[in-house]
Amino acid sequence: NSSESHNCAKSILTSDRLQIVVTLSEFFNETWEAANCANCLKNSSEGLSNSTVEFLDLFNKSLTCFEHNLQGQTIYLSPNNYTEVCKNCNETYKMLNDLYNNLQRMNRQGGESGHSTHLCIDVEDAMNITRKLWSRTFNCSVPCSDTVPVIAVSSFILFLPIVFYLSSFLHSKQKKRILILPKRIQSNASLVNIQEKYS
Repeated sequence: NSSESHNCAKSILTSDRLQIVVTLSEFFNETWEAANCANCLKNSSEGLSNSTVEFLDLFNKSLTCFEHNLQGQTIYLSPNNYTEVCKNCNETYKMLNDLYNNLQRMNRQGGESGHSTHLCIDVEDAMNITRKLWSRTFNCSVPCSDTVPVIAVSSFILFLPIVFYLSSFLHSKQKKRILILPKRIQSNASLVNIQEKYS
């Protein structure tokens, strides 16, 4: 009825006591926002952004590499010996990790989706799964490139107190004090000796 102030759709949606349609709609909208789903899409929301497609493709390649290198070997491998996986999938994993870091950097600056918050939940979950498999399950570790500079700087800082105390010791050699008795005291002492002899 056009004479009523509120519209027909609102009446239908809120007609039941639980307002199930409104509740579900709010739930899905909140989930969409909390998961940052819009960050996986293009600005016009026509489909996945190019970076998301590239990431998911590389993610699938990484999982395929893991499965391929484990196939037929799981019987013979001890739980902590996954050297083949670490060796053969290192390049793919490194590319995926670099791409994820670049996506995070781009997203902070307002990337493809135009949103400047977190990456969408699909990308974050995929990276979390891959990192967990790589580090915990396969126990693969990438040596840190900053190890040598950190050790050098730490050694230098620990060596500084030794240099300080050594240099202060060498530069402040204390001269031995030579006590010179005044002549007057010596003469008095000899006068006393002479008096003792004569007395």
